[in-house]
Amino acid sequence: MVVGIDRAGVAAGRPSFVTADAIVGGSVCVLDQGAARHIRVLRLETGARVGIRDGQGNVAEGALVRLTKDQAQVSVENVEFVAAPPPVHLLVPVADRDRMLWLAEKACELACSSWRPVLWHRSKSVSPRGEGMVFQAKTRARMVAALAQSEGAWIPQIFPEASPERAIKATPVGIRLTLDPAGAPMTGAGAIELHAPITIALGPEGGFESSELETLELAGFRNVSVGGTILRFETAGIAALAIARTILPKLCEVDS
Repeated sequence: MVVGIDRAGVAAGRPSFVTADAIVGGSVCVLDQGAARHIRVLRLETGARVGIRDGQGNVAEGALVRLTKDQAQVSVENVEFVAAPPPVHLLVPVADRDRMLWLAEKACELACSSWRPVLWHRSKSVSPRGEGMVFQAKTRARMVAALAQSEGAWIPQIFPEASPERAIKATPVGIRLTLDPAGAPMTGAGAIELHAPITIALGPEGGFESSELETLELAGFRNVSVGGTILRFETAGIAALAIARTILPKLCEVDS
């Protein structure tokens, strides 16, 4: 599948794949079994031009030089570095596995900077919920696929699940937001001023408990809303990320 043909960049419009290795011009990059399978589905032959990216800002164009059942090899050419976007971090609830994976995919497409699952009190009643090393690997795999299809350059930094206290302590200094239908709007009249870095805390299914909201408020989190209705955590997360990503580039242009 060829996507993003109207985008600029050395690999724009080419079948795109993500490598776990650092991209170095003039080297041969090895792609894993999943990429090799995708290449066979696309019926690409030796010499085909493809895009590769490492999720750490490096994007390149290259030629397919070898394809086996287990791997593909690409001769790396025309490497460019894409600067990281202004940081926007997510504190996501440990929740239903499928809904967490859907959010992970969309968060990567919207260039989320980091993904930190939080075991809120109401997370403990969810089953089956997304937690543990196996689920963390599935989360990364979903993000890798999203990065390739969206022609992104950066994959979110993925952290293991943590208690609310540990997650809040690890939150970077900056704008801290808690999504709440009763909060101030994120955009438009009455919106608070946003600048990077931004951390967005999403509540679990059933919402935050009052003690958790108090803890967040004491840590400098402000309640904001992305609409007047109660949204599922994955919907709210995507809406908030999209607003932040729309606003931050404009602020950067003004600052420059």
